[in-house]
Amino acid sequence: MNRSAQIIRTSVIGIVANVLLAAFKAIVGIIASSVAIVMDAVNNLSDALSSVITIIGTKLSQRPADREHPFGFGRIEYFSAIIIAVIVLSAGITSLIESVKKIFNPTEPTYTTATLIVIVVAIVVKLILGWYVKNKGKQLNSDALIASGSDALFDAIITAATLVSAGVMLIWGFSLDGILGALISILIIKAGIEMLASPVNELLGAKVSPELVKEIKQEIMGFDGVRGVYDIILHNYGPDVMIGSLHISVPDTMSAHEIHGLTRRISTSMYEKHGIIMTEGIYAVATGENQRAELQSKVMKALAAHKEIVQVHAFYYSEKDRMLSVDVVPDIGCHDDAALCKQLTEEIQALVPDLQVGIVIDHNYSD
Repeated sequence: MNRSAQIIRTSVIGIVANVLLAAFKAIVGIIASSVAIVMDAVNNLSDALSSVITIIGTKLSQRPADREHPFGFGRIEYFSAIIIAVIVLSAGITSLIESVKKIFNPTEPTYTTATLIVIVVAIVVKLILGWYVKNKGKQLNSDALIASGSDALFDAIITAATLVSAGVMLIWGFSLDGILGALISILIIKAGIEMLASPVNELLGAKVSPELVKEIKQEIMGFDGVRGVYDIILHNYGPDVMIGSLHISVPDTMSAHEIHGLTRRISTSMYEKHGIIMTEGIYAVATGENQRAELQSKVMKALAAHKEIVQVHAFYYSEKDRMLSVDVVPDIGCHDDAALCKQLTEEIQALVPDLQVGIVIDHNYSD
């Protein structure tokens, strides 16, 4: 079963669980002649909404790419997660308002055997459902499922807090309903903000995990002829589609045919192992004992000596045009690129006064 099918199946389980719980509450409410329990059953039907949103988002995200959206519709999943996170946030804010009211105007809860049975069953079902859906979301890398599972867990926690508050009220005559509700509401709001942050960051272009970048570098360095891996840039177009680019440095003795074969092998490996559509650029490393190699060593050593420079690469020298260029990656604390470029250009120009020097200030978008 593919990822989308598993997400939909998990969401259907969530819908079925909420519908069954709603039916159970409705039956108990009718037998006990409790309007409150019947209304709570209706509320459970609304809880299935997050699962419905997840299914719709997953279905829409599977639409094939078209001329206007060449990378597909995978990012719709992030919008699904945002909608569910907003629902959780709204629930937390509403709960906080009601809880604060209860702090100033406490009411004595009244519980019957029927309501206690409903509460206990609701807590157990919501805990199991929330745990299952949230773990499936982590396993399938689905922010929408994670948010939906968290929503169910918060329902269970709120219900359990209500039960604890009722017990304290009945035994000691002190109402904790408002205080517990306010504390839990704050936790829900905090969690809702965190749930919202993940899909929003993906849409804004968040940095990919350092572990993935490290793994990619290690794999590519394992190919014969690769001397270095630089400038990794990765973009998510949904959990199943990632587009990327990078540069590799190779000996200047390699032929175009050999380089073509190398980049083809790297592209194939990246897609098969990580699902990344990767494009590779090439930097030539001067080898042997010649003027280009000596110049490369002198310039790169001079630049690497600067503490604010974390990486030097892409050295290029043209004897015909009497010019050289090189890319430098400054530390993240360096904010004035123009000043740094001017300083380094003047320094290298002094080393090679007969050449035109070009310093490119590069940035690290992955590490």
